[in-house]
Amino acid sequence: QVQLVESGGGLVQPGGSLRLSCAVSGSIFSINAMGWYRRAPGKERELVARIRWSGGNTNYADSVKGRFTISRDNAKNTVSLQMNSLKPEDTAVYYCNLQYPMGSTGIFSADYWGQGTQVTVSS
Repeated sequence: QVQLVESGGGLVQPGGSLRLSCAVSGSIFSINAMGWYRRAPGKERELVARIRWSGGNTNYADSVKGRFTISRDNAKNTVSLQMNSLKPEDTAVYYCNLQYPMGSTGIFSADYWGQGTQVTVSS
């Protein structure tokens, strides 16, 4: 019922910028957090940025801190990732993530994932 649709990926030169967007299709009762993960060839998936729905607290990978900014629109259930000063090592498939609570205690949670959007940084 719930789908995450990513957009904004593409090819950009080093030093350039891209903005990724993730739209939530369908209805969801509650959201703990949304974020972006990426997977480069030969590497494990890693957290890029994450934002909590309550309060908007953010976390960033050290490698992107100061260059990337995550933002949310609670009313529309969307999240965006503004990527500036892109480097070749940012090349990866970027996945949108949504974490939601299971039950009323908040102890358990589950995730929805987008299908991924390719970001390639190359001259």
